[in-house]
Amino acid sequence: LSVAFSRDKVQKVYVQHKMFQEADVLYEWIEGGAHVFICGAKNPMALDVEAALLTIFENQGRMSALEAEQNLDQMKGDGRYMKDVY
Repeated sequence: LSVAFSRDKVQKVYVQHKMFQEADVLYEWIEGGAHVFICGAKNPMALDVEAALLTIFENQGRMSALEAEQNLDQMKGDGRYMKDVY
């Protein structure tokens, strides 16, 4: 389990920044079957986090943008990517 909170410190640290800091481990976990849950504000947090995830797929998985989108769509279809956003 790895969690990221945007406002858990005095200085703002955004979720997508933490994702990029641990991109290699995050990608390895996802490839191993991990589930990703996004909770919080739809705009801009959830959109920024999803964009970061696609970038991580492209960089860590050496995927094209289309392949990254397809990978995310597969995760959604498998119930491994879920959002509770408002």
